[in-house]
Amino acid sequence: MRIHVNHATVYRYDPPANGAIQILRLTPRSHDGQYVVSWRIDVSESCRLAAHEDAFGNLTHTFAVDGPLTELRVTVEGEVETQDTAGVVRGMVERFPPSLYMRSTELTEADEAIRAFADAAVAGVNDPLAKLHALMAELHEGLTYDPDPTHASTTAKQAFELKRGVCQDFAHIMVAGARHLGIPARYVSGYLVGDGAAPGQHAGHQAGHAWAETYVEGFGWIGFDAANKLCPTEAYVRLAVGLDYLGAAPVRGNRYGGGEENLTVAITVDQSSRQVQG
Repeated sequence: MRIHVNHATVYRYDPPANGAIQILRLTPRSHDGQYVVSWRIDVSESCRLAAHEDAFGNLTHTFAVDGPLTELRVTVEGEVETQDTAGVVRGMVERFPPSLYMRSTELTEADEAIRAFADAAVAGVNDPLAKLHALMAELHEGLTYDPDPTHASTTAKQAFELKRGVCQDFAHIMVAGARHLGIPARYVSGYLVGDGAAPGQHAGHQAGHAWAETYVEGFGWIGFDAANKLCPTEAYVRLAVGLDYLGAAPVRGNRYGGGEENLTVAITVDQSSRQVQG
């Protein structure tokens, strides 16, 4: 599948901000099952985009702009060619051994309730891969997709207590549960074609998407999208990975001075009209 992505992030400041600095993890890498055909980042203000790789091997860009700023717009547009690999991720840049992804964070800490849930979900199951499918299925059934009660800093414990949240929350709980079961797990940010989810499920494409990857001996890293109860298909575009949302967030930054900040995000992810002819 060839996928076209258009992702616009707009900050508005009132009164104007004195300046801003941003870290962007908005550029996908090519790997088995994902080939970046074209990709560009545009910033509304004159600045230098400094490109580098972060500790996890994500392609990142940073920039700083001086004010006064009433509006700052970051636009990404590109095309990616994908193939279904049944969720298995190979050919990626890996900076650390899988054991690093057993490390808990504030956003992914498993409390007693999550630990009990994970144990119950895999009761009687011995195969690690089967355990992960069971955990994903139980999590999908046990949580309600709801964009209202949670936010970017909501922890896995808080979302699990609410029994509702968005794809970020499903991913954090999946990561927490897998680590409790002794399986390395990490958070993934990316995109999902609008019709990539099954009927009645949640693509999450209007605010980006997120899922978990877990490491299984003999297979390597495998994606699990508990929000949609499936392993990533050719409808997914993988952006960045981290121990949690903070390490893989597509856009993070600060502004200096000014008053209220209003953020607007508009994302369109669809199948490109320029498909590869077989």
